[in-house]
Amino acid sequence: MNKPLRRIAIFCGLLVMALLVRTNWLQFVQADELKTDPQNRRVDIARYAQPRGNIIVDGKSITGSTVVNGTDFKYKRTYKNGELWSPVTGYASQAVGANQLEKLYDPFLTGDDDRLFFNRTVDMITGKPQKGGNIVTTLNAKAQKAAYDGLGDKKGAVAAINPKTGAILALANKPSYDPSSFAGVNTKDSETFAKLDKSEEQPMLNRALRQTYPPGSTFKVVTAAAGLESGKYDIDSKTDSPDPYRLPLTTRDLGNEGNNPACKNASIRVALQWSCNTVFAKMSDELGNDEMMKAAEKFGFNRDQDDGSQDTPVRPSPSVYPKDNRPQNAQAGIGQASNRATPLQMAMVAAAVANDGKLMKPYMVDQLVAPNLNVVEQTKPEELSQPVSSENAQKLQSAMETVVEKGTGTAGKIPGVTVGGKTGTAQHGENNKDNPYAWFISYAKTSDGSPVAVAVVVESSDTLRSDIAGGRLAAPIAKSVMEAVLDEQKR
Repeated sequence: MNKPLRRIAIFCGLLVMALLVRTNWLQFVQADELKTDPQNRRVDIARYAQPRGNIIVDGKSITGSTVVNGTDFKYKRTYKNGELWSPVTGYASQAVGANQLEKLYDPFLTGDDDRLFFNRTVDMITGKPQKGGNIVTTLNAKAQKAAYDGLGDKKGAVAAINPKTGAILALANKPSYDPSSFAGVNTKDSETFAKLDKSEEQPMLNRALRQTYPPGSTFKVVTAAAGLESGKYDIDSKTDSPDPYRLPLTTRDLGNEGNNPACKNASIRVALQWSCNTVFAKMSDELGNDEMMKAAEKFGFNRDQDDGSQDTPVRPSPSVYPKDNRPQNAQAGIGQASNRATPLQMAMVAAAVANDGKLMKPYMVDQLVAPNLNVVEQTKPEELSQPVSSENAQKLQSAMETVVEKGTGTAGKIPGVTVGGKTGTAQHGENNKDNPYAWFISYAKTSDGSPVAVAVVVESSDTLRSDIAGGRLAAPIAKSVMEAVLDEQKR
């Protein structure tokens, strides 16, 4: 072979080698990256080539699929009572993608999950279309409806959990949205999503999990727990608490709502009963910022988002008890200053007290079920922490039950049922210029312990500012949710 031909042959060999290297690189190195690339339309076409598996509540699906004509996508997602359930399901949209359960379990719902390999193989052999698995939630349909209806035209959120297991029973938001309204891929769907996403009312914000608020006086339960655990206080012993109380290192006096004379030197029980700021601000200062932070963290505050300890499996925003100076720490002890919490977090506080001091990890998915009805995965209840001893938790239960029986939380009473609770009215806005948030946390007890703990926050309503209070606005909502769970238990 002459020299020019030899050069051409070598050059062609190099081209073939480069082609082989490139082909193998695409197939074995970049395959997963290309498969998940949002610009790869074939992935979306495959995702919507068959009906998705469903999300199940109380044995009934709250999702579905319908045939679509005129697009590459054969099926699109549908939702039953979408506004009611969107804080649970999230959305699966051909136009904008997915979030929450729909995104977290997308491979399982489409049937592509490795755990459904056997089902896919059988379907392929028998010539049947691929089927997705179902997600069985822990949600209670009646409790969810009670929470949603209870909020009415108010802006706010409700979270309810089973203290004994951590199972989430309700997650409700107002305002809300219907995921069906933008589940397709046409221009109208995209416009609907854009309008919802840019709305000042933020209907797509999962307030129960992703919005933090100053918890106000509901946080006094945590401060009371810290005081009892320190051994420096007892539930019925008087405290040396002046009224008003001079915030440390300041010239500012802190008073109590209505200038209630019962707050001077009040015990923890009486201070919870009448929500005395002076007692708990002084207690927080005496315990100190480090001790208060430790107490709050045992209940779930200051959790690193990446540690997964509160993933439900949807990841909530972290609740914060801040590292702060003395005057700020005193106010944080009554749920103000930089203290911030999600409704889920405050439901966890009530649940830990109701469960004799043991805090269970919250979870929303009970089972993953294959198309052949085999259970692929079962969630087991998991203890998260013991923020307060059993003895002190029972003392707190007694005090919270006093709040409902003859204190600020009487609107949470349920005839024939033991209910414990704590009201809260949290200031917000610069110089408290905005309407306060109305809070209520509570639990109901039966002879077998507590099956439900609830947190309700009302951001805004058409109520006069002077009439906004946790006991007046939030407690009736919590009561209806607790009643729904208790009624379900009787069946």
